[in-house]
Amino acid sequence: MAEGAVGPRLYCCFKCRNLVSCHDDIVSKTFRANNGRAILFSHAMNIILGPKEDRRLITGVHTIADVYCSDCGELLGWKYWKAYEESQKYKEGKIVLENFKIVKENW
Repeated sequence: MAEGAVGPRLYCCFKCRNLVSCHDDIVSKTFRANNGRAILFSHAMNIILGPKEDRRLITGVHTIADVYCSDCGELLGWKYWKAYEESQKYKEGKIVLENFKIVKENW
């Protein structure tokens, strides 16, 4: 890497700094969660999934699973398993992490 260049931008659990996703995996930064803004990622790592359940969200009913940090167990967001409305199918398999639960770090 060239001198002065910034390394990859990574997202970590706010509580224990466990790496959970990369900037390159961002699909959208315009998501909303119960507690404010959130980011939709195509991929996440070092997470544990809770049980699947149908939940009514702002955009309708989806089958989701809560996403927890694999190190400290903090609830970070959720994963979309199934969207029932055709316009929401693009979310399937993707992960939402709430802004206030993650921190951005440059490595």
